[in-house]
Amino acid sequence: MLPDGYTGLPPGKIAAVVTYLEMRRPAPPAAPLPVSPTGLTVERLEKPDLDRYRRLYRAVGEDWLWFSRMRLNDTGLAAIVHHPQVEVSVLRSNGEDKGLSELDFRETPTAELTFFGLTADMIGQGAGRFLMAHALHQAWLHPIDRLFVHTCTLDHPRAVNFYIKSGFTPYKRAIEIADDPRLTGALRPDAAPWLPLIR
Repeated sequence: MLPDGYTGLPPGKIAAVVTYLEMRRPAPPAAPLPVSPTGLTVERLEKPDLDRYRRLYRAVGEDWLWFSRMRLNDTGLAAIVHHPQVEVSVLRSNGEDKGLSELDFRETPTAELTFFGLTADMIGQGAGRFLMAHALHQAWLHPIDRLFVHTCTLDHPRAVNFYIKSGFTPYKRAIEIADDPRLTGALRPDAAPWLPLIR
């Protein structure tokens, strides 16, 4: 029997606390784009190659159990990332894809920073601040009055604080329950070794 306030999960399920954050004006106002750390560039991908997108999505998110895009076939993925109101940008370091930023303007005047992250070897080097500055600059070039993002307890433990320092304000929480993507084939079985599989 579980204590009051606890909800049991059947085997094969995962759960996360989701935090939603928003920004209603550029922060700080009219901030100039930062100078790139050595070797870093940001490239906007027009109609990104789906294999390239999937490789980067997996490289950035697999150990945080990002799985939603891995469940989509080519038609479903292209419908999103090739949409004219979805902007995919890639952080590149010495010619390699190392970070992903995706903005969705399909429901303006609200926009969503749908995905944002770096490969593990880039974390803690200022690359995240550099990519975020580009994402925010790009977002506020559009006629929006609100930009939001969500993260969860399966993500990097510093994610919420990073978003707050970037100018976002938390406004809502939710519980997400899903099939464990390591058991459905969406992600490799040894992804996110910090979270044990319960079959």
